[in-house]
Amino acid sequence: MSLTDALDVRAGEAAHLILRRATVLDPVAGIDSVHDVVVRDGKIAALASPGEADGDGAEVVEAEGLHAFPAFFDPHVHLRTPGHEHKEDVETGTRAAAAGGYCGILAMANTEPSVSTAADITALREQAQAAASVPVGFLATVTKEMKGEELTEMVELREAGAVGFTDDGLPITNAGVMRRALQYQHLCGGNIALHEEDPALSGGGAMHEGPVSAALGLAGVPSVSESTMVARDAALAGYERARIHVQHLSAAESVEVVRAAKAAGVQISAEASPHHLCLTDDAVRTLDPHRFKMNPPLREERDRQALIDGLRDGTIECIATDHAPHQPEEKDVPFEQAAMGVTGLETAFAALHTELVLPGVIDLALLIERMGGGAAPFDLERPTLAPGSEANVALCDLGAEWTVGEDGYESRSANSWCAGKTLTGRVLMTVAAGQVAYRLRSFSLGVAA
Repeated sequence: MSLTDALDVRAGEAAHLILRRATVLDPVAGIDSVHDVVVRDGKIAALASPGEADGDGAEVVEAEGLHAFPAFFDPHVHLRTPGHEHKEDVETGTRAAAAGGYCGILAMANTEPSVSTAADITALREQAQAAASVPVGFLATVTKEMKGEELTEMVELREAGAVGFTDDGLPITNAGVMRRALQYQHLCGGNIALHEEDPALSGGGAMHEGPVSAALGLAGVPSVSESTMVARDAALAGYERARIHVQHLSAAESVEVVRAAKAAGVQISAEASPHHLCLTDDAVRTLDPHRFKMNPPLREERDRQALIDGLRDGTIECIATDHAPHQPEEKDVPFEQAAMGVTGLETAFAALHTELVLPGVIDLALLIERMGGGAAPFDLERPTLAPGSEANVALCDLGAEWTVGEDGYESRSANSWCAGKTLTGRVLMTVAAGQVAYRLRSFSLGVAA
């Protein structure tokens, strides 16, 4: 299903523009060459020979030396509405997404109150239709009020437009409840996205359990807390012939479980977050909760390398930011007491390009493929630049250096794990759902042809 058919976005003017002499890279469509990208009536009308597209009244953007990618898709974002709009809401969250080159996001349901009824879904969809800069879909909770005891009315929620289901923020600890959810999936469809953690093992841990936590004297969260729950739910999904999506993988053991489950024919997909791909628990030595307190926690180098290997071989289909806004007062406390979570929509591409692509850890095409891969687990068409497709384009300057936060954020919160870092590569312009959703302020407007 196309993004605009399944998700909601504010109505606007269809884009009519030419990206002149852009280097177009769409690894899924097999495109890697210089073109004039012609966008007409919100569609990719043509990939013309460089410098030869007929303007026909379109805005012309001189894009020589810049890269045009299929815009990205994030299946794991916290918009904090309803209940905590002082941290983020549909308008600010989707502005942040557009600034990061995204053409679609999925919002989690662990709000206050949680998104557990058809009326909740309807209200959020109306907000998106009024204020969203990029298409946004909403997941509903698997269990009522996220208590892990009683299933929500999953069929009714799907009929109201819920894209999928998740109790993200909390694991579904009761295996019987999880099994029933998978059985109901056959009736209503929709993937079930899982926060995998065994509370009996993670306890009150504030960071990864290992040498660093021991040195700092902080209670740790062992990686087996995650991997054992992944294994349980993979077994249940296989038994019920249902499907699951594992959120924010962080541990080497978890990657192995997912890889083995796929080899056994289980319908399982998985995501990894930029901070887990770029950082280790060594960063926590700073005791900076604004940037380095999250759940699951940053783990060891062996775990980071396992995640990268999972990206390479397809065990991990997609990159998801787990964008989790918080206000300063929730972070300006001792590390153990601070709220968990960091923002990431505005920095994901630049951070991964800087930390993984430029050093040669992964190639650019793999990064672009994985940053759009989050649509498929939820039965959505992935963005593409193939002619005839809806225009979803991220125009990037791979050589641009910028310091995160020096010009502020589109997000309402500033708890970026990249705050203060100088990154290389920046999104200059985003076209989402056929509309121009974002332009970097310093990026000049094109001229009418």
